[in-house]
Amino acid sequence: MPDPVAVNSMFARIARRYDFANILLSGGIDRWWRRKLVSAVNRGSPADVLDLATGSGDVAFAISRKVLSANNIVGIDFCQPMLDEAVNKQENSLETADTRITFKQGDGLDLPLEDNSFDAVTISFGLRNMADRHLSLTEMRRVLRPGGRMYVLEFSQPDRWFKPIYLFYLRTILPVIAGIVTKDKAAYVYLNETIEEFPGREGLTEEIKAAGFSSVKASGLTFGIVALHEAQV
Repeated sequence: MPDPVAVNSMFARIARRYDFANILLSGGIDRWWRRKLVSAVNRGSPADVLDLATGSGDVAFAISRKVLSANNIVGIDFCQPMLDEAVNKQENSLETADTRITFKQGDGLDLPLEDNSFDAVTISFGLRNMADRHLSLTEMRRVLRPGGRMYVLEFSQPDRWFKPIYLFYLRTILPVIAGIVTKDKAAYVYLNETIEEFPGREGLTEEIKAAGFSSVKASGLTFGIVALHEAQV
C-alpha cells in the first residue's frame, strides 16, 4: 500500500500543475469522467455531500453547479498545497465562489467528521492512494447516513484488447510528458504503478462489500481504464 508521507509530499510538489497535467495527459476526457460521477450523484438528490481526496476541488465545484439539492458540500484532502489550489479557485473565480463549499484538511483513514452526517460521499482518483483501502472505505461508510451512497471514480483494469496499448502509454509516453509538464517525472511513475496494481471492477466491488456496503454497481468507462462504483449503505 502507498506510503502516506511520500504521497503527501508528491502531491505537494505537483499541486500547481496538477489540473493542467490531468487535462493534457487524459486528452481532456477526465472532465467527462467527472461529469458521469456528478450525474450519478445528482440522481440521488443529496443534501449533504462529502468529496474525499478533493484535491484542487474540481468535483466539489461541479457538484455545487449541477446538484441543486446539495446545500452543504465538504471537500477534504490531506495535502495542504492541493487544498490551497482549491481555496484559491474558490476565492478568485465567480464560477467557483460558492459558499456552500467548505474545504478542510483531513485524513481519509480517520475522518474528522461525525457518524451519519452525509447523504453522499464521492472520491475521485484518490482511493488507490490510501494507505489502507479497507479502512478508508469503512470511514466513508461511517459518515454516511442510512440509505446514503458512496461514489468511487477510479482507474481500473482495461478491456483485454486495449490493455497492451494502454500499458504502453502508461509506461513510456505518459511519464515523459508528465515530467516535462510538472518537472516531476518520478511522481507519475509512481501513479502509473498504482494504476497497474489497482484491482479491476470485480475486485473493487468485493472490497466495497467487505467494508459493509449493501449493494454495489460498477460501470466501466473508456474501454475499462476507469470505473465508477456506486454503493449504498
